[in-house]
Order: sequence, then C-alpha cells, then structure tokens
Amino acid sequence: MFLRRALAALLLALASAFAVPAPAAAAQVLTWTTDDDITRYKSTPGQAAAGATTVVFENSAATGNTTGMPHTLTFDTTTDGYNHDVSVNILASPFDANNGRHEQTVTLTPGRYRFFCSIPGHSQMVGELVVTGSGGGDTTAPTVSGQVSGTRDAQGNYVGSATVTVTATDAGSGVDTVEYQVDDTGFEPYTQPVTVSATGDHSVQFRARDKAGNVSETGSVTFRVVEPPQGDTTPPSVSGQVSGSRDASGNYIGTATVTINASDGGSGIARIEYNVDGGAFTAYTNPVVIDDEGAHMVHFRATDVAGNTSAEQMVSFTIVAPPAPDTTAPETSAQVTGERDASGGYVGAATVTVTATDAGSGVRSVEYALDAGAWTPYTAAVVVRAAGAHTLRYRATDAAGNASAEKSVAFTVVPSGTDACPASDTRATVIIGAEDTGVPNADSGNGCTINDLIAEHASYPDHGSFVRHVEAVTDPLVAAGTLTARQRGVIVRAAARSDVGTFNQGAPR
Repeated sequence: MFLRRALAALLLALASAFAVPAPAAAAQVLTWTTDDDITRYKSTPGQAAAGATTVVFENSAATGNTTGMPHTLTFDTTTDGYNHDVSVNILASPFDANNGRHEQTVTLTPGRYRFFCSIPGHSQMVGELVVTGSGGGDTTAPTVSGQVSGTRDAQGNYVGSATVTVTATDAGSGVDTVEYQVDDTGFEPYTQPVTVSATGDHSVQFRARDKAGNVSETGSVTFRVVEPPQGDTTPPSVSGQVSGSRDASGNYIGTATVTINASDGGSGIARIEYNVDGGAFTAYTNPVVIDDEGAHMVHFRATDVAGNTSAEQMVSFTIVAPPAPDTTAPETSAQVTGERDASGGYVGAATVTVTATDAGSGVRSVEYALDAGAWTPYTAAVVVRAAGAHTLRYRATDAAGNASAEKSVAFTVVPSGTDACPASDTRATVIIGAEDTGVPNADSGNGCTINDLIAEHASYPDHGSFVRHVEAVTDPLVAAGTLTARQRGVIVRAAARSDVGTFNQGAPR
C-alpha cells in the first residue's frame, strides 16, 4: 500500500510537470488512448484537416489501464519528412490530477506528423497523423495510371502472363503511398510491377495517396491471360552480327555493335536475351554497343511463346583503340629526267616525275602547276617539250586533310632540231588577239604549244576558216587529255570573238 501511494505521488508530480492548461474548444477533436500495452497506442487518429484542433490524450482506467502504467503523447519535431510546427508532449496516468485524461489545443498544417511515447522501453508506440490541406495547402490528389505489358496473341490476349506497371505522380506534396489489388482481393502496397499468370479475365485496381493525405480516384486496367499454344516444340532460330569500322587485322576500332535477330515459325518470339563476357543475361531490345578495349564474347538466346529456348549462340571480337589523329602532311619530291646538253638543258623534252608518300592516313591527291598554269591533278609523269625555262610546282594532300608545303623544280628545255615548233610560243596562257583565255598554254606533245597550233598570225581566207581551224586543232587535244572540253570551249569562243581572218584584221569590227 505504501509503494502504491508513493507511485501515485510520483505520477502526480510528473503529471503536474507535463500538465497543459485547459484549452479553449476547437472545431476538430482528435483522440489518442492507451492501456497497459507498451507496444502500441490503443487508438489513434489517422487523418485530420488543417486548422485549430483539440488533442485529447487519455491513459486511464476507462481506456483499459489497470496497472497505473504512465505513457506520453509526444509529437516528433526533429525527424526529416514530418511537420515540426506543433509541440505536444503530454504525460498521462490513471493516478494523475486529471485521472489520465488531458487536452491541448494546437493548429495543424497540411502534411504529416509523427507521434510516439517518450518513456524508455515504450519505443514501439509510434504512428503518423496525415493532415489534408485547406486554404492554400495541397488539396489535389495524385495522378495514377497503369500499363499492361507482355506477349500478346492475334486477339490481343496476354500469353502465359501479363505484367501491370503502376505509375503515380503528385506535383504538390509528393506521392506518399501507392496501393493495388488484383480482382478485388484487397488492396496492398505497390512496390514493383505486378505479374498475373492465372488464365482468364482480370482487373487490377490501383490508387495513390500524397503526403498531404489526398487520395486519388481508383484506376483500373483489364485484360485476359491465355495458355501458351500447345504443340510447338521447336525452339527459335537466333543469330548475331557484329558491325563497325575494322583495321587491317579485323579488329573493331573504338566500338563494335552487336545486332541479334530471332525468328520462330510456331508460337512466335517471346523474348531475346544476351550477356557480355559471361555476365547476367539481359533482355535484348536494341543493338548492343561495346566500347571497352580488348577481346569480348556476346552470348545470346531466344525463347518462343510456347517456352522453347534456343541453344546459346555466341559472337566474339576484339576492340582496339582508334589510331592517333594524323596531323603530319605527306612527304613530296620531284625528279626531272631526259637527254641534256653541255649547258644542262633538256634536249627536246624534260620529264618531271612527282612522288608523294604518307605514313599516316595515306596520300589522297597530288597536284602540279606548270609555269603560270593552274593546279592540275597529277596522274602520270609530266612531259614538257616547249623550249624555254620552266618551273613545275607540286603539292600533295593526305586522307586526313593535311596538305604538304608547295615545292618546285626548275629546268630548261632546248630545241632538239627535230621539234615541230623550234621557235615555240611559250606564253603561260592561250592568247588570241588581245584576249587572254586563262587556259594554260600546254605542250601539245610534239614541241608545239597550244598557241603554236592555233597560229593566229597565219593567213586564213576568212574569219570562219580561222575558227574552224581552231576547232580542228583543239579537238585532238581534248581526246589526249591536254585540254578539257570546257577549256576547248573557252578557246573556240575566244577565236570566234577575234578578228583573225577578217578583211581588216586588227581593226575594230
């Protein structure tokens, strides 16, 4: 008896320390109760509206406390994810001044409150209060949707099984929980896609709640699951192909792409799987790109709707690092050959051979220009028969776009005594009258230049004869590659505009 009175006195003192002044009445009353159990509250509210609220905490003989066990109702003000704007810390026991029943008026805001008993050993007594918003809080429920996936037959039924994926979003307080049920069997928490394999018609319902307590409308998807077709015992055919840039040894440079194809003449393909270098098999949906240097093996297999799986297949390959970028221009040189006289002149003709090499990406093009002529692609040794001093310039470009520095070689051609045109017209371009055509005055191949062949100072019966003469002497030059068809056209038109062969040659017409 003495101990009971002492305990009662101690509890009365504690109750006085935790006592809360009698509150004014609030529009909303929330009640928590406890008994002798230290693992849970006997009753708790789960949801409330924002605003003024009377909190009632009763731990009394009336609520089932027969031992005088004290409990507290304490609101958590430190744990992340919960509201921390309300301070409640009520100690109650059947022997306190209020016989275990206490009230406190607070103002709740939208969100979640965590409450617990703070007496040591009572840590399992914990719960949540969800407060829905009003007057500017989050009052909009989450958006929730479901999608069904799986292998389907021609009628749209799911063969063997169907998988339902539920997605919920909330732009306000955020999604708190998502629930689902299959065929009205009871809602349960949704944590991952739900697979339904029982044959027949099915309906999967789902809903979501946000952190402000707003609950979405219940959504649903319906579908039918059918048995896989019977009688198909033949596995699919499956093959793989590797693609990418390869070096001379057949290695893939930088990356390799593996494309897998499967076909099945029976129930159809259900899935294709692959692994890289012995890893776990993964569903194949797109070509597999591998960029790790070294040797690789990609294994793959396919399964049809009837469950037949092909034998495992494999492709192997090696990936090497791309070569370092080529930044070095080609090396070029030129050599002049031919019969020479005592003064070093080339008698009758000089042959110029241009050489270009590139150890990186390789030579793409070589060009040359003779005297003041335009740059021309170099395809074979250049033979120069026109008497006089000449300069041949040359350059090369590699496949990476690096161009060599321009170089040149100078030489002199002297008449051999057998040249068709010993007193050759060696002007740089073809000139008719006062018009410079801009076309290089090339050697025609027998010691005569194009200007020599045109012979504008020769005697012609009339202007038309001169033009026909120009056409006649330039036509073989096109066939020989000395002139292009465009260059020949430029020369012929210049001849037509000239006054060569007219009665008053040289006078304005």
